[in-house]
Amino acid sequence: MQKELILILVLFFSIAPVLAETTCDLNVKLLSQDPYPAVPGDYVKLVFQLDGLDSPNCDDITFELLSQYPISFKAGDSKIKTFKKLDYIKDYKSEVLVPYEVILDENSIDGKTPIDVKIQSKGDAPITKTFDLEVEDVRATFEISVKKYNPTTNEMTLEVLNTGKSNIEALTLEIPKQDTIKIKGSNRVIVGDLDSNEYTSADFKSHLVDGKFKINLIYSDKINIRRTVEKEIVFDSSYFSNDESSKGKKGLTGYLLWGIIILLLAYFIYRRRKNKLQQTKSKR
Repeated sequence: MQKELILILVLFFSIAPVLAETTCDLNVKLLSQDPYPAVPGDYVKLVFQLDGLDSPNCDDITFELLSQYPISFKAGDSKIKTFKKLDYIKDYKSEVLVPYEVILDENSIDGKTPIDVKIQSKGDAPITKTFDLEVEDVRATFEISVKKYNPTTNEMTLEVLNTGKSNIEALTLEIPKQDTIKIKGSNRVIVGDLDSNEYTSADFKSHLVDGKFKINLIYSDKINIRRTVEKEIVFDSSYFSNDESSKGKKGLTGYLLWGIIILLLAYFIYRRRKNKLQQTKSKR
């Protein structure tokens, strides 16, 4: 029994080097992702580096980025790329770059997300390797409304709240041309930086009618990508007319009150002078 076991071990260790020599030795790594971190709902560019193509045992190599959540491919894009063996050249790196541009699911969770690649040389078993894709939702979301509007002066104040998780920079509000709002002067106001869960305001000169109007919120996110969000605001003049009419009534009431006081004073002065004149005439 011992002799048979020794014979099996001798055969194994003598065959192992031969098996190793006939295997294609490939190595792959994720060289870069752009943007970093990747943003849910956006495209992300991935570049892999594949080494070892100069091995004499490598031939007809296939490289596949597996289509699995949260990444998907654009229509017409191939997830499989093929390569021939590279000839060995002294002091020359036998590597190729394998680029992909994929779409990241909009519901992707922040953090490290595993993605898999499969590499295979003709005649060898496929090898699967896992890499981490860094994901973070750096986009901002907004709540915006008309805070004040004076139809007499055409002054409008918009209030903006950053409801996203990330701070933003260089926020600009832009009101494009449309029927429900007519801008007097500049249609763009630079607000500046706005942190998460913070609010700010912007003033425009405008003529508004009841209905909806659109506004563009343009900002830079934390990875310095300039983004534009279009929002729709509903305007109802009844929320502002009461304030303005009450102000007008208060102003009118004030003027009327002062007018009555002045008339009464004038009447008392006139009566007093008239009484004095009558008293003077009676003494004569």
